Amino acid sequence: MQFVTGLACVFCGQTYRPGRHFTCPRCGIQGILDVQYDYSALRRRLTRRALAARPDKSHWRYRELLPIRPTSPLPDLAVGWTPLTAAPALARHLGVRTLLLKDDGRNATGSLKDRASSIGVVKAREARRSIIACASTGNAASSCAGMAASLGLRSVIFVPERAPEPKVTQLLIFGATVLRVRGSYEQAFQLCQQACEKHGWYNRNSGINPYLVEGKKTVGLEIAEQLAWEPPDWVAVSVGDGCTVAGVWKAFRELKAIGLIARTPRVLGVQAEGAAPITECFRTGAPLQPMDPRTIADSIAVGVPRNWKKAVVAINESGGEMINVADSEILDAMCYTGRLAGVFAEPAAATAVAGLRRAIADGIVSRRASAVAIITGNGLKDTQSAKTAAGQPFDVAPDGEGLDEILAC
Repeated sequence: MQFVTGLACVFCGQTYRPGRHFTCPRCGIQGILDVQYDYSALRRRLTRRALAARPDKSHWRYRELLPIRPTSPLPDLAVGWTPLTAAPALARHLGVRTLLLKDDGRNATGSLKDRASSIGVVKAREARRSIIACASTGNAASSCAGMAASLGLRSVIFVPERAPEPKVTQLLIFGATVLRVRGSYEQAFQLCQQACEKHGWYNRNSGINPYLVEGKKTVGLEIAEQLAWEPPDWVAVSVGDGCTVAGVWKAFRELKAIGLIARTPRVLGVQAEGAAPITECFRTGAPLQPMDPRTIADSIAVGVPRNWKKAVVAINESGGEMINVADSEILDAMCYTGRLAGVFAEPAAATAVAGLRRAIADGIVSRRASAVAIITGNGLKDTQSAKTAAGQPFDVAPDGEGLDEILAC
């Protein structure tokens, strides 16, 4: 880890040497650590010219800003450099001047979580572990299993019983040992923690593993580079455990620190109304209050988010805002994002678009602004919710009887 200088606790500020701790010994499991880098050295190494000369169109092009060894083997699966596509019709529908969609549903297993899991399996190999484990509502699990298979590791996955069937099927196809816990995500998380400690498995849970956020931040690094180092006014991202939004902001903060961008965007964090403990922390300034999550957006249905502090700090530092949307708004966003931009977003991904629409209507985001909404997962991962959003097809007879009436509707 050539440019890593240490890991700092987001609560007490104590700094630790890399590799010794996942969380702060002083603060316990809530003491989430943040990876620190030598930005002075990176200014000389990671320049616009150096990046432009790199043929590698994946998130590994930013290797100096990742906490891995220069010689570590990498997964063969393609991760990163996902499309950043203009969506003018969708922009008009939302009421904003410019909108682009960063479609991370195009990653190898269909979600942004591949960015984190790719780091996780590399770190597992560096730690000489043959088994990697995580608890997840679905996307982190499938990405962990896929990346593990790619690098020759075994994976053990704990999912709550409400995890969507397509995501569970994906896990089984990747050869994971899948343990469906008869309970909540929090119970699955606790069971995974205990199993990792007992069996010595590598713990991929982004709620405690500080290295996973570093993978997620590459989505922000790519947005900046794909926009020729001119960030948008706003970046909208759905929020579950807080890791993704923290990573997105960290990307822009680090790019400014090493001189690759002159200004940073504001970050709009969006939660589902039925799973919004981080929004409450942001608005009140109070510590986290756990809640029982109730939302169709399973990927962000987190009642005890471990990275809430990083998320709140990220939104505040960016000068951004947090907003909540109802499940009905999420379902609507799935439909109009598909209809107007040709992007199939799962509920958690569509949450960012729904939140951006609400923020524009409420005057939080100016109608003259430019914005990027991050599509964190592909809609094929939750076809049941997609059916609820889109409705049913028309049934017609082979001879076409009734077709004219249907087309006239």
